Amino acid sequence: MANLWTEPADVALRAGGVRVADLDTSSTPGFTGGKRAGKDLLAERATVLSVLQEKLFAHGRTGGHLNVLLILQGMDTAGKGGIVRHVIGSVDPQGVDHASFGVPTELEKQHDFLWRISKRLPAHGQIGVFDRSQYEDVLVVRVHNLVPQAEWEQRYDQINAFEKELAETGTVIVKVAMFVSLEEQKIRLRERLERPDKYWKFNPADITERAYWPQYQQAYQAVLDRTNTDYAPWYVLPSDHKWYARLAVTELLIGALAGLNLDWPPANFDIAEQLRRLDQS
Repeated sequence: MANLWTEPADVALRAGGVRVADLDTSSTPGFTGGKRAGKDLLAERATVLSVLQEKLFAHGRTGGHLNVLLILQGMDTAGKGGIVRHVIGSVDPQGVDHASFGVPTELEKQHDFLWRISKRLPAHGQIGVFDRSQYEDVLVVRVHNLVPQAEWEQRYDQINAFEKELAETGTVIVKVAMFVSLEEQKIRLRERLERPDKYWKFNPADITERAYWPQYQQAYQAVLDRTNTDYAPWYVLPSDHKWYARLAVTELLIGALAGLNLDWPPANFDIAEQLRRLDQS
């Protein structure tokens, strides 16, 4: 298939000067094709992603220390679950560690906000996927004043320090902020209310949260402004088009994995000897 990207996804989506309130959530930055072309390309690129992920997994199984952490952050219905199913679902599940962070449990509340995050970091050779993350503690917490401002203000620097340490010890961090419009969210919530197979995904609180849309935009803006670093950059993903969001995250992961320059681990045994033994068995 012809290259329909005018620039790599990690360039087209890299945060920097983005104003959340002005974002066109129906746009497809860097990609010139439509839905059909996007879906066709996704199928092709999923194969590339699978091979790269297997190399990372093999690397971890043979003593390597690298891993990748994909952070998906977005409002309800932004499409995080679809990314997990359609993008991460295309690779070997043995090499994936998926964690979802909701309201903290009573045990988690007894610890620092990064405690529960630290417990779910990916092992060597793994792709870790966070459906929501440490950023809940400067998003929901900020919007609803769950802790004093002086406390959540400190968390931006704490998150930066935490992510810097991860990067320095072999974790490639891919942070994706997914944005849908208020109208698109309404459409997706309505679908959950009109389809019996979607009831289980609906939470009445999602409608309540819509009243805080401007506050969430401000909170997300602060996150992008204060935690977009060279070692853990943010990618701003317009997500009204699910097909584009899935394709873009696939490309971001391919770029992250390709950047590791991994090859298949060499044999740690005498191949000829093992072939001889096999023939004699």
